[in-house]
This record gives sequence, C-alpha cells and structure tokens, in this order.
Amino acid sequence: MHSVPDKAEVTIDFPDKLYMGGFGRDCGYQAKAEEDGVAIRLVRSGEDKRIVEMHLHHFLFANILDDLAASLAAREPVDELHRERLLDAARRFSTALEQTAPPTH
Repeated sequence: MHSVPDKAEVTIDFPDKLYMGGFGRDCGYQAKAEEDGVAIRLVRSGEDKRIVEMHLHHFLFANILDDLAASLAAREPVDELHRERLLDAARRFSTALEQTAPPTH
C-alpha cells in the first residue's frame, strides 16, 4: 500500500442512491497488473473508513488510455510539474509492457 500523493474523488451514481467519497494524503492506494487486467484500490482508514476497488480488463484499460491521450492532445498542455511526473510514469509503463511481451516467432 502506498500513500496517496495528491487526492482522488469517487462517485457512484445508482438510480436511488449516490455515493461520493474523497481520498487524500492520509489515505492509501494500491495498483497492480493482473493476468486479465489492472486492479486499483483506494483505502481510507480510521473512523470514516472506506475502500474502493476497481478491476479493468486489458481492452477497456487500453481504450481508457487512448481516450486520455486524445483528451490531452485536445487541450492546453498539463503544467510542467504534473507533466514530468506523468511522462516518467508513462515511460516506465511502456518499458514494462515491452519487456513482458511474449516472444514472436
């Protein structure tokens, strides 16, 4: 489990209920690659405990990455501080994908 370096907001809107929750620097997260997708977990401990877990299969996750790329390309550039951190993480993600690709014959 890692500390949340910034914040996250989660909203789940059901027909008869709305759940909203925030996760700040006092919370934790876990993200991992699984055989069929990625898993993301946000945890808020203490009196106001809440846990959010999400599993995205590979094709959906790839589509989300494509949509994020398109929306970034269509807007003003991300500020330098956040852009550098995002670029570093994206490069490590790309390198990890390339290293774990099955050999082609």
